[in-house]
Amino acid sequence: MTSKSPPSLHNHHQYGMVWPFGWGGCHSTMWPRLLWMLCVGMSPGSWASHQHFHPHSIKIPGDITLGGLFPIHARGPHGLPCGEIKKEKGIHRMEAMLYALDQINSDPELLPNITLGARILDTCSRDTYALEQSLTFVQALIQKDTSDIRCSNGEPPIIRKPERVIGVIGASASSVSIMVANVLRLFEIPQISYASTAPELSDNNRYDFFSRVVPPDSYQAQAMVDIVKAMGWNYVSTLASEGSYGESGVDSFQQISREAGGLCIAQSLKIPREPKPGEFDKIIKRLMETSNARGVIIFANEDDIKRVLEAAKRANLTGHFLFVGSDSWGAKSSPILDQEDVAEGAVTILPKRASIEGFDQYFTSRSLENNRRNIWFAEFWEDDFRCKLTRPGIKIDSEKKKCTGEERINRDTAYEQEGKVQFVIDAVYAMAHALHSMHLDLCPGAMGVCDKMDPVEGRLLLNYIRSVNFNGSAGTGVLFNENGDAPGRYDIFQYQMSNTTIPGYRVIGQWTNNLRLNMEEMQWSGGDRQIPDSVCSFPCNPGERKKMVKGVPCCWHCELCDGYQYQQDEMTCETCPFNMRPTPNRTSCRSTPIIKLEWHSPWAIIPVFLAILGILATSFVVITFIRFNDTPIVRASGRELSYVLLTGIFLIYLITFLMIAEPGAVVCAFRRLLLGLGMAITYSAMLTKTNRIYRIFEQGKKSVSPPKFISPTSQLAITFILMSVQLLGVFVWFAVIPPHTIIDYEEQRPPNPEMARGVLKCDMSDLSLICCLSYSIVLMVTCTVYAVKSRGVPETFNEAKPIGFTMYTTCIVWLAFVPIFFGTAQSTEKMFIQTTTLTVSMSLSASVSLGMLYIPKVYVIIFHPEQNVQKRKRSFKAVVQAATMSTRLSQKSNDKQNGETQNKIEPDRTQ
Repeated sequence: MTSKSPPSLHNHHQYGMVWPFGWGGCHSTMWPRLLWMLCVGMSPGSWASHQHFHPHSIKIPGDITLGGLFPIHARGPHGLPCGEIKKEKGIHRMEAMLYALDQINSDPELLPNITLGARILDTCSRDTYALEQSLTFVQALIQKDTSDIRCSNGEPPIIRKPERVIGVIGASASSVSIMVANVLRLFEIPQISYASTAPELSDNNRYDFFSRVVPPDSYQAQAMVDIVKAMGWNYVSTLASEGSYGESGVDSFQQISREAGGLCIAQSLKIPREPKPGEFDKIIKRLMETSNARGVIIFANEDDIKRVLEAAKRANLTGHFLFVGSDSWGAKSSPILDQEDVAEGAVTILPKRASIEGFDQYFTSRSLENNRRNIWFAEFWEDDFRCKLTRPGIKIDSEKKKCTGEERINRDTAYEQEGKVQFVIDAVYAMAHALHSMHLDLCPGAMGVCDKMDPVEGRLLLNYIRSVNFNGSAGTGVLFNENGDAPGRYDIFQYQMSNTTIPGYRVIGQWTNNLRLNMEEMQWSGGDRQIPDSVCSFPCNPGERKKMVKGVPCCWHCELCDGYQYQQDEMTCETCPFNMRPTPNRTSCRSTPIIKLEWHSPWAIIPVFLAILGILATSFVVITFIRFNDTPIVRASGRELSYVLLTGIFLIYLITFLMIAEPGAVVCAFRRLLLGLGMAITYSAMLTKTNRIYRIFEQGKKSVSPPKFISPTSQLAITFILMSVQLLGVFVWFAVIPPHTIIDYEEQRPPNPEMARGVLKCDMSDLSLICCLSYSIVLMVTCTVYAVKSRGVPETFNEAKPIGFTMYTTCIVWLAFVPIFFGTAQSTEKMFIQTTTLTVSMSLSASVSLGMLYIPKVYVIIFHPEQNVQKRKRSFKAVVQAATMSTRLSQKSNDKQNGETQNKIEPDRTQ
């Protein structure tokens, strides 16, 4: 296999290079300077004259060289690229790479007879500076045209060939990895990061040569969404440091929460790169605008986290905010130093890691004498032991002690292994395993690097990297998916102060594609075990529906399902079926109780009492009449019609019991039959009587001969004919609509459903009841008309006026009945009032008829039997003449009109 020749600047287009805009995220003003440096072949040492700084680097010789990018120093102040040294994130991680190289090079099984070397650069925690430094890695891949360059003696120059970097370990910050990845992909140099977690680096189209041994923030965001939902929160705010890590982390969290549903973002705030004084106080004030969103999802660097906690403490909000921190917070003590009470209860996440014991032994044994390969170790030594090394020509600050070189790490200063050490080691081993597999395939049996691996082809190495699968330094598997991402494995921590001997982070769960959270191990401010709420709206009570706030699916108002509605689901109230009412908590419907008029009801007692009195009185009158059937008073009253009339009165009283009895088909049939029949019988008999009297005296004015049909038989016939009309109507009603019962749920359906009742009653509407009584009313009105016409009949014919008074009183009773009956149609007590009104009115009508027509006669029969004697009989002609004379005398004397007459002449009614 022939080695691939390095690319030339003359054919850069074949690698997708666009000058100067092809490398995304870089400042266009920087590119012309960088390209000029590459084209003229300036060495790193010569860059200093142009850049005023020296790109310090560590060079470890070897058969194959790996690049390394580490944030040895912090970002420098304005005008300076680098600041103070970073002991943990810089030195620890960089030493982890040197430790891994030592382990690999001493391993006879991994890359035997091949030594791995390294070129390690400082990124100074700044993406633009890191980009300039990373150009060191691509120098060997750029062919320089030296044909026009000659030495002074005319000989061509001897140019040292720069070392070739076949892969890069790093960088740390996602923004730095993004910037560097844009350069390395152009030259097909694979890159494995140990700490960059920005989701956008998973884009295999833009960052196809980028891989990482840490899971992307999209996994982390998924884990954080799962944690938030497991705690029952649905309303949280997000807070991110400006930059790739913070912004992409929050974007992933928001996207996943939208896809999952049930989680709303109250506010999404950003911390500027260079925050102004008071900026964090403003952030806390803004978070309090949605105070219900106590949960705060924070993707921020350590400094920003610390200043957020300080601002919350200044605002006297200790214990209010419930932080869920990303891996930038993890289990670090620096962000919460002196702010432990504000951070109490914070839930943080960190890629599953383990402390590498071998590295601890290695690092704690480092000294100034045995670690000269690390050009930054002396600076670390001074910072860690707070001393000053002597240098020729430089005076030592009197305030600082002199370093002796006898100091020892973990003896004279505190030491704790940095969290990403494991991943740095795994990244170096991943590169080594890929090279080992490549060597086995391309150089089988060869000792050292064969021609097919000189130079190493970048894209082929990338394929081997993506195929590695081995147990890493912590015993967990190291592998990559098609986008170069490591699987998501996280430990979940909570910072606890109460109920623990030593305050600190406690592991409360794990996330490996799914969440395992131990709720019993969680505790909050003051040692409370109850998970605090972070919700926009609290759950509605039973019987209340959610009315959503427009645009905020996690916020709602609770509205009571009122009236006859019940809660069908959390969003809907539905009306119960007509025969049902809601349960007290309005979560379902229940059957409406069925009621009827009970015998013990006050509405029934009075009508029943009147009916019983009426029946007893009627029975007494009937018995008296039967007992004294042949006496003159009984005979004079018209025995046959009197018994018919008394039967009607009895039936009127009897209907009260049918109206109160429990409705059934038989009861409803008798109600229809007897409701109008009793009155029809009574008023048919009365009408026949008044008509007879009226015809007798009208006929007497014209002739001395008696009118037709005045005999008892004729009177009975006329009465039964009138009664039959009522019977005929009732039987037609039976045929058209058979009697049956109904349950009326509308009659007693007040606004309060607890008072709703279904009324069991016969199928008699108000209209059908009036129709049933209408014929009787016609008879009553007609009888009243004849009573008025017969008002001039002399008192000798004493039945005319009692009938007249009976009809006048009856009309008054029924005129009072109509407004009461129909005026209560909308009342919830309608059935009771109308039934009582109807039965009492009928009982009063019957009582008026009984009292005015028969009680006086019974009184005379029982208490004045001397008056119950036979008078002499007179002819019809004499009767008419006497009546006519009496009428004229009464008309002449106003004082004697309707006066008493001592000698009453009674016609013989038996004729």
